[in-house]
Amino acid sequence: MRLVTWNVNSIRARLPRVRELLDRHRPDVVCLQETKVTAEAFPHAALRDHGYHAVESSEGRWNGVALLAPLDVEVEAVETSLPGAPDPAEARWVEATIHGVRVASVYVPNGRDRDHPMFAAKLRFLEAMHAHLAGLVAAGPTVVAGDVNIAPQDRDVWDVAQAGLTTHITPEERQRLAALLELGVVDAYRAVEPEATGFTWWDYRLRSFQRGFGMRIDLALVSEHLSVQACTVATDFREANAAGDKPSDHAPLVVELAR
Repeated sequence: MRLVTWNVNSIRARLPRVRELLDRHRPDVVCLQETKVTAEAFPHAALRDHGYHAVESSEGRWNGVALLAPLDVEVEAVETSLPGAPDPAEARWVEATIHGVRVASVYVPNGRDRDHPMFAAKLRFLEAMHAHLAGLVAAGPTVVAGDVNIAPQDRDVWDVAQAGLTTHITPEERQRLAALLELGVVDAYRAVEPEATGFTWWDYRLRSFQRGFGMRIDLALVSEHLSVQACTVATDFREANAAGDKPSDHAPLVVELAR
């Protein structure tokens, strides 16, 4: 099974690149984050015309997550919220069973700053993830993929000292991410790439992508029912394409899985 996770930073702005991704990688399932549309505006018809159907949790101009699968693949038992999430109105979680695997697309709150109320909300969201993921993994094959807004280790940031981060690298966040991994899931990229940087996000400012000023904050957490065969970052989608379409500030993560 080929799974792609990608924070598109507006599916309306990035729809040509999403089509390009589908054509190039022909994924079995796609997890999207930051779709930033209402449910009524989600481009179901355009995706169907491209051979895929979607289930989504949409909020409007903020947040938004979705799962895409080929038209001939059933998407079953859809849930559009994370039990116990601090703000259920925020569209940050959608899960379904696809190819016999429970797949969730997640967009963890950014946290903004350690003194901001959103930081405490981020920690509560991660705790809700832990409680829910424990049940999913106990039930069978599971993948939770998306923008977790945490760099697991210092090597997952281009330069911790210069980055000036007040979130994404704190002990509180990393401890909660480590607790997720203790449930019987692996960080897919690190499972097959123990040394590479694997950055997935680069700020739009200061030519960060060209200078390598990135972070690895988009993860695929894969239960031990599945084997990670490969995991790569499609960095070409962080560049403008031949048509000049502006990229997202994130690059897609492409994961190959087997039973």
